[in-house]
Amino acid sequence: MTTTTYETETRIGPTTYRLRAFADPDLFVEMSGTDTSGLLVAEGNLRLPAGAGSSVGKLLGQVLDALGKLGAPPTRGGGHRPANANQPWTHDLDGELRDTWLSATPGTPATDLIRALAKRQERSTTSIRSRLARVGCDPDVAGRTLSPTAAHLLGVQGPDQGEVRGTPDSTEVVAG
Repeated sequence: MTTTTYETETRIGPTTYRLRAFADPDLFVEMSGTDTSGLLVAEGNLRLPAGAGSSVGKLLGQVLDALGKLGAPPTRGGGHRPANANQPWTHDLDGELRDTWLSATPGTPATDLIRALAKRQERSTTSIRSRLARVGCDPDVAGRTLSPTAAHLLGVQGPDQGEVRGTPDSTEVVAG
C-alpha cells in the first residue's frame, strides 16, 4: 500500500501553523503552531479510521468555527451590542421611557420613535419595545397606553399592577 502524505503551513496573526496528514492505512493528522519566537503554542494529533476523514473533517470544521466565534471580538455588523445591553432598568429609566412614549405627537411612527429611544438609551430596539409593554405603553402605537387586554395577551403587568395600593384589609398579626 502506498502512503499518501499532505503537508501545509500557514501563518495566522503571529502564529505559524503546520499540518501534516497521512494515511497508512488509518488516517493520521498532526498539527502544531509556533509563535514568532518559535515557542510552541498549539499542538495536537488525531488518528481516525481511513473512511472517516471527510465526515470528521466537516465535524471538526464546524466545532472549531463555533468555538472560534465564542472567543472572537464582536463584529460591527449584526453582532454589535448597544452599550447598555443587559444592564438593569431603573425606575428613572422606566419613567423617562414611559414619559417620552406617551408625549409623542399623534401620528408619530412607532418604529421611528423606538429607534430614537434605543439610540438615546443605548439599548436595542427589541429591548425598548419589550420594556414599553412592561411600563404600560402600547409598543405598536406611539403615545398610547397598553390596554389591560393587550397587557394580558403580552403577559406583562401594567405600571401599577402588582403593587400594594391603599391599606391592607387587616392589621391582624398571624403567629408562626
